[in-house]
Amino acid sequence: MRGVEPRRRYPGRVTRAAAEPPPPLLSSSTRTVLGLAAAVIVLTGVYFARELVGPLALAIVLVVICEPVRRPLERRGWPHWTGTTAVILVAYLVLAVMGALLWLAGTQFARLVGEFSDELQDSVQSFLGWLRSVGLDDQAADAAAAVLDPETLVGLASSLGGAVLGVATALFFVVAYIIFMAADAARYRDAGRVFGRAKAPTLARIQRLNTGVRRYYVVNATFGAIVAIIDGFALLWLGVPAPLVWAILAFVTNFIPNIGFVLGLIPPAVLAFVVGGWPMLLAVIAIYCVVNVVLQVLVQPKFVSDAVDLSLTLSFFSVIFWTFVIGPLGAILSIPLTLFVRTLVLEGDPQSHWLRWLSGDRSAVPPPDPDPSSTQPRRRP
Repeated sequence: MRGVEPRRRYPGRVTRAAAEPPPPLLSSSTRTVLGLAAAVIVLTGVYFARELVGPLALAIVLVVICEPVRRPLERRGWPHWTGTTAVILVAYLVLAVMGALLWLAGTQFARLVGEFSDELQDSVQSFLGWLRSVGLDDQAADAAAAVLDPETLVGLASSLGGAVLGVATALFFVVAYIIFMAADAARYRDAGRVFGRAKAPTLARIQRLNTGVRRYYVVNATFGAIVAIIDGFALLWLGVPAPLVWAILAFVTNFIPNIGFVLGLIPPAVLAFVVGGWPMLLAVIAIYCVVNVVLQVLVQPKFVSDAVDLSLTLSFFSVIFWTFVIGPLGAILSIPLTLFVRTLVLEGDPQSHWLRWLSGDRSAVPPPDPDPSSTQPRRRP
């Protein structure tokens, strides 16, 4: 009795079952809901641990920014500890300078408001009289008076100083984090040599993240310096008190995307109103708006987009979101934190090209569609 002849398999012939991928275990909507639920749980934990997470994120960003200081020393053959020491010292210098600038702006604003309190009160009363003359009711006028009251402005400046002091109280953690991370960074540089191709995609994503963070802060520092110089000379020409302080504040607030311009405008605008009345106030607002529109709206976003590949909407939302999650540091670290989340969650998923493209990532190109002829069974000759 003849055995059953085994079925012949022809090379290049692909059956329909082999060509079609197996159905997913969970539907797309179910995976989305589970992902959102997991994100809420993680962010809730970050919110309650923001006193630790905020300084940690600041230390990571500082080490990433200062890491290139190590390279010239290593090229000259210096010991590894010299590069680590250089990174630590430069990171401490950046931290000290930014903290001193914020403290100086807050304390000088409080001092100037105290010195011009009588003039400010007279200006407020005249402003309220104008509001009532145009038909504004007493409740709205009282609300405006409460906002422009000298004690309220001093309290605002004090709260700014308190926020800076709160950041300073976490300085110990930042200092310790910087030391440990700078030391570990020297070892992490050998990851490519140790693991070779096994971790090459992961290391490439980390390298893109670090490069994007450094480029972002370089762009912001450059445009912040240009804006500060223009604003400082304009305030000096108008006669606004302490123009150097407000130029420093404009430079620091430039690191806060989108809303930093408004934060840097309020103090000099208030003092301009006290010293020169409506004409000087409108002149300060006009100069700040022109500089902001030309540099920070028309020019700077193009360079920032080239550096980090984030959409303008996501950049604006990230400031509000991370400020709510981890506090005042979230405004300054919003872009690096958003880049980190995108790298961690989306860039490792081969099916996330659409979400990455929506976030502004121009490198998120979907894979080409498979050739339909390759999945069709070939006819037997």
